[in-house]
Amino acid sequence: MPTDAWWRDAVIYQIYPRSFADGDGDGMGDLPGITARLPQLRQLGVDAVWLSPFYPSPQHDAGYDVADYRGVDPRFGSLGDADKLIGTAHDLGLKVIVDLVPNHTSSDHVWFQAALAAEPGSPERERYILRDGKGPQGEEPPNSWQSVFGGPAWHRLPDGQWYLHLFDVSQPDLNWDHPEVRAEFLDILRFWLDRGVDGFRVDVAHGLIKDADLTDWSAPSVILGGLEAVGPPPPMWDQEGVHEIYRQWRAVLDGYEGGRILVAEAWVQPEERLARYVRPDEMHQAFNFPYLEAPWLPDGLRAVIDTSLAANDAVGATTTWVLSNHDVVRHASRLGFPAGTKRVPGIGIGDPQPDQVLGLRRARAATLLMLGLPGSAYLYQGEELGLPEHTLLPDEYREDPAWERSGHSERGRDGCRVPIPWEADTPSYGFGPADASWLPQPTVWAEYALDRQVDVPGSTYEMYRTALATRREHELGSGELAWLVGAADTLTFRNGVVTVVTNFGAEPATLPDDARVLLSSEPLDTDGRIPTDVTVWAVI
Repeated sequence: MPTDAWWRDAVIYQIYPRSFADGDGDGMGDLPGITARLPQLRQLGVDAVWLSPFYPSPQHDAGYDVADYRGVDPRFGSLGDADKLIGTAHDLGLKVIVDLVPNHTSSDHVWFQAALAAEPGSPERERYILRDGKGPQGEEPPNSWQSVFGGPAWHRLPDGQWYLHLFDVSQPDLNWDHPEVRAEFLDILRFWLDRGVDGFRVDVAHGLIKDADLTDWSAPSVILGGLEAVGPPPPMWDQEGVHEIYRQWRAVLDGYEGGRILVAEAWVQPEERLARYVRPDEMHQAFNFPYLEAPWLPDGLRAVIDTSLAANDAVGATTTWVLSNHDVVRHASRLGFPAGTKRVPGIGIGDPQPDQVLGLRRARAATLLMLGLPGSAYLYQGEELGLPEHTLLPDEYREDPAWERSGHSERGRDGCRVPIPWEADTPSYGFGPADASWLPQPTVWAEYALDRQVDVPGSTYEMYRTALATRREHELGSGELAWLVGAADTLTFRNGVVTVVTNFGAEPATLPDDARVLLSSEPLDTDGRIPTDVTVWAVI
């Protein structure tokens, strides 16, 4: 495979910088801490890392409110630390993808501060979406749009104009019809490409262009998803104009060697519309959120796999697979609810609690099913340890803006962002050299710590490490899927020489007598049959 197409079958590991590794003991993860832990990711067997934002920011939305796109927040280090991280990763054979947040800036950004200081109608205000209000005195918002964090999507300035913020009030939306905005981000791309990054994960990639008439939209907004699979898209999402932007970006990346890539975070349905983001002259990958949201049921999973592969194959793109990230309940907890339960946006004290034993069992099976599929896969930090959601995180520690803006009706995403454990018997479980941790870690973290799992047969970590090595050995990422007839309540397919069987049923499933088992998410029965909620890789 050409080296510039490394992304077509890559396994990419998401790092949430606040919570991965703390180098200086202040309780906040940082770039030096990440750099020091990169050899362990090489040992795990991933191909690349994706870092959530580390830019200067007031941190009203965990860094997704960017004040300076060409810097590093002092909480995380310096530009020199970023350069060292990129260089160390490359020395280890790891690619580096960084987050880019183009839909909105922080209200602390120099552009927005200039807009606040300028008059209505000024060039400074044209970089954002500011409008006069409705009503006799302009006292009503320009339209009915709602923030995905809850409440109105408009905030009124003292001079009477309103600005759009589809997310937090501290995140004003940029006006992507303005040529200065487009030129600025082309320069930001080049700034980081020149420093050696291998690609960008584009936040809210489906949101940059808004309907020119700002047409009213009465449907409730949600943090993730919520778009119907039929009918026209809402006036703030998946507008046709976004594709021209990404064609311009793709031309910039194609001017650099080494296969630099764009990855879309686009909550778009159906899959055929999502595939439009990864046409040959646009992005390289798009997160497969329908797969993440698919229930733990064989028919639903097979349907998503089929439609995903068909939609991406039609445009010559690779398909991605993902089960967890920094925005959703970890799948080791999400799958601990009855099969078919609708995904919840957060879990806290007093909420229905998942069966953690069942959740981890299904999570391990789901992981082997996912890693057996052709295409590229994304892992979220800590899932290789089997980490569950911190479902009993005290509410007073919550920082997700969704918690406050929803009037405390939505717990939000803090539970999946708790700093991860490395060593069981050290301060902050090895997250840093001190006890400090920006979110409190549960005491059960000790049993999930990396040093409790390395070289331990059957541990979740060793299952991941073996799966990644086997996936690479048998080139499953670049293979082709062929469904096979299996027992009832199973999914069975062949990818190259490897047959993957997942048993969803209550009764054990049977393997052929001549099957050579390569890997199993749980031990097989004594008679060699596959228990419920177990995935097996075998050569048959």
